[in-house]
Amino acid sequence: MASLRSLPVIDVSPLVTGSGDLPGVAARIGAACREVGFFYAVGHGVDEGLQARLEEQSRRFFAQSDEAKREIRMERGGRAWRGWFPVGGELTSGQPDRKEGLYFGAELGPEHPLVAAGTPLHGANLFPRELPGLRETVLAYLEALTRLGHQLMAGIALSLGLPARFFADRYTAEPLILFRIFNYPAAQRGDESWGVGEHTDYGVLTILKQDDSGGLEVRARSGWLEAPPSRARSSAISATCSTA
Repeated sequence: MASLRSLPVIDVSPLVTGSGDLPGVAARIGAACREVGFFYAVGHGVDEGLQARLEEQSRRFFAQSDEAKREIRMERGGRAWRGWFPVGGELTSGQPDRKEGLYFGAELGPEHPLVAAGTPLHGANLFPRELPGLRETVLAYLEALTRLGHQLMAGIALSLGLPARFFADRYTAEPLILFRIFNYPAAQRGDESWGVGEHTDYGVLTILKQDDSGGLEVRARSGWLEAPPSRARSSAISATCSTA
C-alpha cells in the first residue's frame, strides 16, 4: 500500500457473521489502519431501509426553521451533550464550521449511575415533537452501529495478533457513543470557506455514512485522497481507526 492512490474497500462480512476468512479481513483492516486510518466497509449488515429512513428524516429535520429546531437546542441537553446546534456553532482549529448538527448518544435514564453522578456525555437524548419517527430510527441506528463497532474492533484486535474479544473484555464493553448528524448548507457563489476544516477524529473508532454530496478527503501517508460517496461501493459505510 506504499503507492496508495485510492481508499481501501474491505468486505467485513466474516466479522459480522463470525465465519469465513477472519485472518484475511483482519489483515486488510490492519493494513488500512496503518497506512491511511480509513477504509470503506462493505458486507456490514446494517439494514439499507434503516439507513434510508435516517437520511430522509434527518433532511426533514434540517429543512425546518431555526426557531423550530431550537426546541431541542444543545443548551437543553446540559452535561449529556445532546441536541441541535446552528450553522457556525462549532469550531475547527478556531474557525467556525459551515454546518449545523444534531448530537445523540446512548439513551440513558436518570437512574443510570453515570447520569446520577453527573458524568459528562451521558444522559437522555432530545427528539423533536414534530418528527416522532426520528426517535425510533435514531435509536435503531445507534444499536446497529454499536454492534458493527464491536465487530470492527474485533477485527482490529485480530490484526494485532490479539484475541477477538480483547477490546470488548477490557475497554469497550460499554463504549462512550457520540452520534452526530451533520447538514452542510450549499455554499454561496464566491464562498471558499470549509464545511469543516482539516482535523483528526478523537476516540477509538469513527463510523461514517455519507450522502451523495461528496467533498470528503482523507490524508494518507501518500497525500490527500478523495473519499467519494459510497453508492458505487454496495452501500459501504466508512470507518476511521485512530492509532497511537
